Amino acid sequence: MEIRKKIVSGIAATLSAAMLVSVAACGGNDSASDGPDDGSFMKVDVFSSTANYQGVQKGWFAKIVKDKFNMELNIIAPNVAGGGDTLFDTRSTAGNLGDLVIVGMQNGRLQKLVKSKLITDMTPYYGKMTNVKRYQAGVDYVTKQAGQDGVWGVPGNVSDESPTKSADGIEPAAAPYIRWDYYAKIGYPEIKDLDGFADVLKQMQDKAREETGDDDIYAVSLFKDWDGEMMQNAMAASQWYGYFAQNSVLVPSDDKDSQIVPASQVGSAYDKMIEFFNKCDRMGLVDPESTTQNWDNLSTKVTNGKVLMSIWSWLGKPRMNGNENQEKGVGFMLAPLQDMDVYTPGFQPEGDGNTFIAIGSKAKNKERLAKFIDWLYSPEGIYASAANSGGAACPKEMCWTLNDKGEPQLNEFGEKAMFNSDGLQVPAEYGGGSYNDGISTLNFKTVNANSTDPDTKSAFNPQLWATQLAKQTKLSEDWSKHMGGAKTDIEYLEKAGKLAVAPGATYTPPEEDSQISTLRSSVKTEVINASWQAVVAKTEAECQSTFKNMGTQLNDLGYAQVLKVDEDNAKALIKARQEIVKEYADKE
Repeated sequence: MEIRKKIVSGIAATLSAAMLVSVAACGGNDSASDGPDDGSFMKVDVFSSTANYQGVQKGWFAKIVKDKFNMELNIIAPNVAGGGDTLFDTRSTAGNLGDLVIVGMQNGRLQKLVKSKLITDMTPYYGKMTNVKRYQAGVDYVTKQAGQDGVWGVPGNVSDESPTKSADGIEPAAAPYIRWDYYAKIGYPEIKDLDGFADVLKQMQDKAREETGDDDIYAVSLFKDWDGEMMQNAMAASQWYGYFAQNSVLVPSDDKDSQIVPASQVGSAYDKMIEFFNKCDRMGLVDPESTTQNWDNLSTKVTNGKVLMSIWSWLGKPRMNGNENQEKGVGFMLAPLQDMDVYTPGFQPEGDGNTFIAIGSKAKNKERLAKFIDWLYSPEGIYASAANSGGAACPKEMCWTLNDKGEPQLNEFGEKAMFNSDGLQVPAEYGGGSYNDGISTLNFKTVNANSTDPDTKSAFNPQLWATQLAKQTKLSEDWSKHMGGAKTDIEYLEKAGKLAVAPGATYTPPEEDSQISTLRSSVKTEVINASWQAVVAKTEAECQSTFKNMGTQLNDLGYAQVLKVDEDNAKALIKARQEIVKEYADKE
């Protein structure tokens, strides 16, 4: 198997652990009565920590489930009920989480569920779960994390694609995106590096203000409310240069040539982005409300045309690139930053290392529930239950058919469902009602939608279909013309040698010692405060000294202990990455 030269750490590392929970020893009994299934109607309680809706599933997805399994799904959602882990604790203590369970496996939660007999070993039913067996590596990972033999669940976001192949589909999550229409109006100047990028952004800002007469248009707008281990915006932008943050360290794009580095290290990718934002600020390109606004404020400004650069594909494009704007040549597109080496995760054979789906120990008709889980991992189930964002959240016939060449092609309803679903009504034959209201409320992505459908030989995601890529707008045509004829961002980055693929290694960090967590809290506060101070520094020298002094302050806070933990976890992640690459190669 050919492995790309640029390989970075697996995105599957779960960086934020769920609160440690206490599960009572009086948990459920796996031998609960489960007599023969007579096929009669059953209401299924689904405890889903990922769901954002509580109540009975409605609409077209409900109709599919009723027709195929004679079941009704009743969603129990901690995110809606509130109280953090309280609902989980209460139901666990009672010995019955639900008939189906979708929860995280980190911080020992999976082991607790198994030990307390709150979930079922699906081994008796596994022989018939032919769709799930396509993702055996994921099932094995759950078993390994459970610490006990058996089939305890199936993880989310699995794939049978190569772990060294980009799983991002058409575009990376974090990359330099710009308002292409203003870039075109200033003559498509080359952008060699970040210094040159700042100069180009200045020209774009000047042009936008000149044309609109609005002085509140800024090239760059930032926000604080997602800050965690670091200043989130600079951390995310570090991915432009192939680094992925894991807690307080950056995992390099090539472990052979680089080393794991603290984000606080002078010269790190994080430092590089801090200095870039500072230069932009000194040039008058940064929105002065960046230090006080939140994500919602920024999103509104992007929608209103007040921001010219987007750190992520999913900020600028969804809010500006509507069909009407694209036909005018207006919208965000990937910038041709010559020295970028953009991070992208590889497919994850073992899943995302976070959530999994299982059968509750008190459930009745467990064999039928096992069939339902297996269906969720079938092509039909993937199309029906995939998240709408980047997925194919509607089934064949309702949304798409095969054309004369045997290629999947969206119909008129499917086009609206995938890209402009507000107010869309579902035909009565498919259940009627609002399309959006009928989307699966499990909010659980079983298989990465950019994986290949074994039946159509195309991706599950319609955005990757040849029939969809053939549809060009004025905006996409102009961008393609200036980007070597590429139809997608990933295609351009691959051809240009600017894509750093992170093998999809699944790694769940061990539970953290409370002393380290306490030290980490102080470290995070110092890193975030110093980073913002550096960004708004009045001179380049002040920016650099502020960042350098941060390292001294961190040492006084006991950062060495935190760094040791983070470096060990990063090394374990790299090892897992190397192992998954070898394992996949051995299977070919």
